[in-house]
Amino acid sequence: MSRNLYILAATLLSFALLLAAVSFVPSSLQPGLSANASLWRTGSLFLLLACLAAALIGVLSHLFEQVDRRSKEARKAARIKHRSEKH
Repeated sequence: MSRNLYILAATLLSFALLLAAVSFVPSSLQPGLSANASLWRTGSLFLLLACLAAALIGVLSHLFEQVDRRSKEARKAARIKHRSEKH
């Protein structure tokens, strides 16, 4: 699941960079688009924040998956050690 969140974060980051680049393009090159650069920068900022949130959730998800896997391995090792001590 964390891999999907990393992909989402990368996609949002690429769109945020695209919107930031559009904000620096002169309005004469944007015939059908809004010429207000602050609109593009605001959209870029929101996409960047969404990107950071998705990356944070991905990192936390990966950490919790790792903790869960290690605790299962530790329980399995303790169970095997306990069985070997009985015999």
